[in-house]
Amino acid sequence: MLERERIIEIVIAVIAVLLMLGAMIGIGSEYGSNGQTMSADGGEMLVMAIVGFILLLTAVGITLAFLLNDPEDGLEADDDPDAQNAA
Repeated sequence: MLERERIIEIVIAVIAVLLMLGAMIGIGSEYGSNGQTMSADGGEMLVMAIVGFILLLTAVGITLAFLLNDPEDGLEADDDPDAQNAA
């Protein structure tokens, strides 16, 4: 069985992908012209949607890294003075 954290990551990733697909379908239906090519405005909106998707996944990844970080994983900063910068 999958761990709780892994299930949370999968669900959030699937939701983000579905949002992206919904945005792309919405842009295509709004700016497409009768099954032909997309207008220039639609192309710009599609590029903005892709950039927004990248930024969304970056924010989600950082948020999940902080929320799902367990102290016993050893990912926290060490209090070892030898590991710190001498300057």
